[in-house]
Amino acid sequence: MKKKSSEKKRHVVAWVNKAEWDQMLEYLYSQDSGLQRYALQRISAWKGRYASSTPVAVDCTADLVRCQVLDRSGELAGADLVLLYGTALVRFVNLITERQQGKVARPLRRLAGNLNIPEWVVDLRHDFTHRKLPTLKWCRKGCKVVLEWLQQEYWSRQLGGGPNEDWESQSDGEDEEIDLKRQEDEVIARQKEMEAYKNARELLISFENEKFKAFDRLPGDKEKSLWPAPFAEMSWILGEIKQFSVESSDLLVDVLLEDGFLIPTVEQLETLGCDTSDNASPRLPQTFLRFWLPLLKMLNSPSFIHLLLEKLFVELKLLSKEQNNHRAFYISAWISEIILSNSNKFEYHFETKAQRKARVKDRIFVNRIQLRWQQLLSACLDAPCIGTPYLLQLILDDMEHPLPQETQQRLLQLCSIYTQTAHSECDPFPEQKQQPIYTLESLHEKLQRSRCHSHSSLAEFARGKSSQEYKWSDAQAEKEKLLRGSPWQVCVDKVLWKNYPLGKVPGQSDDPSCLMVGNYSTMTVFDQPVELESIAPHNIPGASAPLRTTDGLLWNHSDVSKLKSGLQLF
Repeated sequence: MKKKSSEKKRHVVAWVNKAEWDQMLEYLYSQDSGLQRYALQRISAWKGRYASSTPVAVDCTADLVRCQVLDRSGELAGADLVLLYGTALVRFVNLITERQQGKVARPLRRLAGNLNIPEWVVDLRHDFTHRKLPTLKWCRKGCKVVLEWLQQEYWSRQLGGGPNEDWESQSDGEDEEIDLKRQEDEVIARQKEMEAYKNARELLISFENEKFKAFDRLPGDKEKSLWPAPFAEMSWILGEIKQFSVESSDLLVDVLLEDGFLIPTVEQLETLGCDTSDNASPRLPQTFLRFWLPLLKMLNSPSFIHLLLEKLFVELKLLSKEQNNHRAFYISAWISEIILSNSNKFEYHFETKAQRKARVKDRIFVNRIQLRWQQLLSACLDAPCIGTPYLLQLILDDMEHPLPQETQQRLLQLCSIYTQTAHSECDPFPEQKQQPIYTLESLHEKLQRSRCHSHSSLAEFARGKSSQEYKWSDAQAEKEKLLRGSPWQVCVDKVLWKNYPLGKVPGQSDDPSCLMVGNYSTMTVFDQPVELESIAPHNIPGASAPLRTTDGLLWNHSDVSKLKSGLQLF
């Protein structure tokens, strides 16, 4: 028995020694993409040595780490990353639970529970294979949890010896009972969460269906633009949503922020007759706003609005890593609408009286609520996108205790620099302001404005203002007079000086020897007839460094002697 036991513990491994194993473990979980890539290359070498007997945990770890590396590189779009994460997670669940299966197939949830794998990871695998693809946020969360499981259950257990696959065997009887109880509790909680999620979606879909029916019953475009409030037909639905928000407001907001609800699809916008293009300024189409007003007016409690704003900024931060301009536009537009609706300071200068009256009537809030301004300011700065400067301006203008004007301007300028947007375009009430140049784009814009200004000046000049021409001629004559008898002269040729580097003139050879004079002699600086008496009165006895004055640096006699001793004049 002892011999058989010792033979069972002996393994042939692919790594050189324990030091290489420790190094790969450190590199794989280092969060440094360069080190992780190196570790993936080493594991590829291990696979070549192992052939088809590579440890399942090593293979799954490499797949999941590769997903994280590609995610951080920004080379793949969100949909591609979801598929990549999905393949790795499905392989993990299938391969890890494969050896647990006996002659009679058993549910993956039970097998995963025996191995301490979270139940929702198995549900995530089920969604990938049978249902709608999960979001990228859930994929990243699943990858992180599974990598932590692999580190704890496999990698950390190998530090004391060869590969140990006890984590793949059945749990002890007592542990299995505890795990089954915990698994049942997790399953029940998960089922309740899924049922609540389905109820929230069904209620919101019912609300949308009733609103679209009411919209279709309106005869003309004029009546549709007015959109009467359909509380009579929807009182039951709104009451159910109100009750649901009291029990699970967090889940209700998550469903509201899914595509097809507060974030409209292109088909929904076309049905409502809204413009499907995303304008520069994040503002909601009037018809789409009125579509959701009955629901939002009912849910406009301070706690719900705070939660909605918080999750809107969280979604906006996630979108800063993904290129989804449509979703980012409408999330920014909802933030803008909530702040503007709660404000009593903003006026709409470009609206007619009828539009202004309708706008006041269609406000989300009846009375102004106290928002968490510092939290909103931090969340806005933490979610950089093209609409961030605009949202930041709204927050700064509407704060109960506003920041100093200089601080506001600096925040807006830093935000516009970071997001590469012009501050004047993001200001809800733009003013003509002189902005400093920080980027190449800013320089090009300033040059363009200068050219436009030059063209307008030339137009005025052509209309009769020719006095400047005489002034220019007088200036040229004055320059020529001053240079008379000098080897220098004013260049009147039309030369494109931008084609010549500084210090070079047209026709000059590239050979440096052309700058040498034909005859020259050398002399030391001490032989040069220079009067040093003017320097003497400024000497500072005992000073080892020059004195800085308004006229520049003043050197003492010894400093000047040291400098001149190594110089020669030609």
